Amino acid sequence: MSSEIKVAILGLDTSHSVEFPKRMQAPDCPPEQKISGMRAISCMRFETPFQNREGLDARQKQLEAWGVMVSESFEETVKGCDAVMIEINDPSLHLEYFRRCVGLGKKIFVDKPFADNSANALEMRRIASDKGLSVMSCSPLRFGKGLEEACAVVSKPSHCSFYGPLGKAPAGSSIVWYGVHACEMLQRAMGPGALGVKTLPDSSGVVLIVDYKDGRRGVVELVEKAWHYGGTLRGEAQIAFPEDTSSIYQRTLFQVEKFFRSGTSSVSLNDACEVTGILDAAERSFKSGKRETVIS
Repeated sequence: MSSEIKVAILGLDTSHSVEFPKRMQAPDCPPEQKISGMRAISCMRFETPFQNREGLDARQKQLEAWGVMVSESFEETVKGCDAVMIEINDPSLHLEYFRRCVGLGKKIFVDKPFADNSANALEMRRIASDKGLSVMSCSPLRFGKGLEEACAVVSKPSHCSFYGPLGKAPAGSSIVWYGVHACEMLQRAMGPGALGVKTLPDSSGVVLIVDYKDGRRGVVELVEKAWHYGGTLRGEAQIAFPEDTSSIYQRTLFQVEKFFRSGTSSVSLNDACEVTGILDAAERSFKSGKRETVIS
C-alpha cells in the first residue's frame, strides 16, 4: 500500500459520503479536521429511498470539485483502489454490496449500521471469516471525545444510560437506522454481553432497556427531533456527559486509516454484530411489545 491510501466509496445517499472525503482532501477543510493519509479517488452513485437524483447530483458536484470520480459502475469505482468504504445509507443493501467486494481482496469499512438485521450481520461476519477479510464497522459516535473520556473514568460500568435522536427512516426501521448511534455508544461503554431488549414507545420516541448476563443494565433513550447525544456511566465511579459531535468524523477516519494500514480494527466484528443485534431486538420488541433476545 502506498503512503497515501486510495479509497473507493460505495454509495452517495448519505452525507458521510461527502463528510469523509472533505476531511481527506478538501482544500478548505480546517487543518484540525484534516486526515492526510487517505484520498477518496472514486464514488459509486445510485438512487435509494434515502436520496433522490437531485440530491445525488448536488453531492456529485461537490465530490468532483475535490477530485473524486463519480460513477454508476461498480467495476469502474473500485478500479485502482487500496481500500473500500461502504457508505450506503440504506442498510438493507449492505450485504449485497459487501458480497460484491469479497473478491477484491481489499480492506473494507462498512458505515453504520453494519446491517439491517441480525441475520444479515451474522452472514457478513461469516463471509469475512471464511474469506479471511479485514472488515471494520461502526458509527462515528463510537469515537466521540466525551464518550472516550467517560469510559476512561468508568471503565467497567454496571449501569449506563445514553440519549440520541430517532430520525425517521425513508425505508425500513428507524430504530435500526438512527438508533445505531446511541446504541453504538452503549456497546462501547458496556462491552459485550447484551442478552435482551425491551422497547417502550411513547409520544417522544422510544426507550430501550437492555439487560446483560451479569445483571448489568443499559438504557437508550431515542427522541424524535432532538439532535443531541450524551450519557451517564455508573460503576465504582460515575460520570455524565454531553457529546460534542464536532470532531467525530476525523476521529473516526483516524481509526479507519489505522485499520486500512494495519488490517487490525479497534472495533471487532463481534462488537459490530452485537450493536446490530441490540437494534434488531429493539425493533422486534417495538413490534411485539415484549422483551426480545439479542442475536449476535
